[in-house]
Amino acid sequence: MATQPVSVPKRLRQIINVIGKNHFLANFYHQTNPEVVVAALQELGPTFIKLGQLLSTRPDLVSPTYITALQALQDQVQEDDFATVKQTIEDSTGQTIEELFADFEEVPFASASIGQCHKAHLTDGTPVVVKVQHPDVRQLVEVDLALFNRAVRLLKYVPSEESVVDLPQVVDQLTQSLRSEIDLTIEAKATQRFYDLNNGRRIFLVPRVYPQLSSNRILVTQLMPGDSIKGLLADPPTVPLPAGLPLNEVRKGVARSLVKNFIQEVFSDHFFHADPHPGNLFFLPVAPGDSQTQTRFERQFGDLSLKVENQTPLPPYRLVYLDFGMMGTLPASLAQGIAQVIVAITSKDNYQISQAILGICNQTGPVDEQAFNHELANFLRPYLTTGLKDYDFSKMIFEVTNLCKRNHLQVKPEVTMLLRAFGTLEGTVAKLDPTISLMDIARPFAKQYFMDHFNAKRFTEGQALKLLRAIGATTSIPIKTATFLDQLTNGEQRLNLHYQGQDKLMGRLEGMLNRLLTVIVLAAVILASSILVVGGTNHPGIYRLGVSGYLIAILILICLVIANTWRRFHR
Repeated sequence: MATQPVSVPKRLRQIINVIGKNHFLANFYHQTNPEVVVAALQELGPTFIKLGQLLSTRPDLVSPTYITALQALQDQVQEDDFATVKQTIEDSTGQTIEELFADFEEVPFASASIGQCHKAHLTDGTPVVVKVQHPDVRQLVEVDLALFNRAVRLLKYVPSEESVVDLPQVVDQLTQSLRSEIDLTIEAKATQRFYDLNNGRRIFLVPRVYPQLSSNRILVTQLMPGDSIKGLLADPPTVPLPAGLPLNEVRKGVARSLVKNFIQEVFSDHFFHADPHPGNLFFLPVAPGDSQTQTRFERQFGDLSLKVENQTPLPPYRLVYLDFGMMGTLPASLAQGIAQVIVAITSKDNYQISQAILGICNQTGPVDEQAFNHELANFLRPYLTTGLKDYDFSKMIFEVTNLCKRNHLQVKPEVTMLLRAFGTLEGTVAKLDPTISLMDIARPFAKQYFMDHFNAKRFTEGQALKLLRAIGATTSIPIKTATFLDQLTNGEQRLNLHYQGQDKLMGRLEGMLNRLLTVIVLAAVILASSILVVGGTNHPGIYRLGVSGYLIAILILICLVIANTWRRFHR
């Protein structure tokens, strides 16, 4: 059934009514009453439900209680009838559905706010999945996003000191994500790129995309066999297991493979799956004979064909990645910075960890590095050797983000996407193998990182140069020390001392002095006005001047009371 044209004024009135009725902005801004916010999103319809679902995957932006509540959001979208689906396909491709497919299941097997999925067969018999966008969904999304941005502007009337999220930033990031999702050509390109990088990499398989059959409203991909990895997490498992392999061994093998491949996606490919939840991962047993060799990749360069095979015996099962609507990309320089964080965590050097984190953050104000180092060290101490089963990763990311924010640091958006992806994957890995710890994950990568980046010749040359400079500087230390002491005694040099919290204290002292000066001036105005009023009884001009002074003093007092009340209200 086609979506009716959207009336902007009517939709605006509806959004304002729902936001006001549920105190949406105040609750969400201060992360309170998540059930009320969820009810409001449900009432506002598909686009807002999708925004809530996207927010539920951002532990760096919303609190753990909000994540739990938002994860319960479900799409309530009526399925399009087959005539509408057929019309969309034929309008998008310029071909009839009979020309494109040998058969096409009229009833979708999945439906969401953006589109619905049907099973079909190509003319050569290949089974495929056809994702078809709902009619007019683009118009609905654009109208809702525009109105959502207008609603967020009301935040200027809400105090922000206690807020744990930056809503304008949230809206910008989620708007970009949602607009990417409604253009299926972006997902098709992402699927193709992930296929090129990961299909056949050890035990991983990726569906093939058919770009010639896809458009901005249609996406055709290979139908992959297997069952959701959720079945492997159940006790007893609800998916078929390879013969001869105990369940515990399969779970541990899958967990290690997921972590290893994710690290390779991030630090080798710089392109990773940003939504690796169990619903997007299939488990597929294979015959033992199929696990001896696995084609890594095959490329054609003109007349030259390059084929690389993995000769290592593989376990008798495969993992299948699905749904590439949310992908993450890291610049090489940022990946290098994240690598430095992992190396620092491996060394358990709190100072190096804090310096590495500073390298992947943007500074939004003055940073007291000493205070940040101390606070971060106290926070990280219990996590460095703790198993994943023993703590809430979403809560940890939320607290780290707040710690950075308190120290005027803002984690770069690409890093928050990576943290979100790892947090999603961590939930699955912890259930498969609760014995894995952060150090288990970091240590192998750190070792490989050093092997890839260590250059013995360059290291030796660098250390030799530093040694020569140190020897030369050592002989001049006594002379420089004596010169400095002489200049200090003569007043030609000064020592500048800086203590922790100095800037905050100086700011408060300056405010106190300004208020004291205002009080002194106000007292002088009142005293002068009193003299003029008393002495100007028989002189109307002088009397009016004194009264004017009183009025000015009263106005200043009112302003001071209002300013003080506003500061207290913010705090």
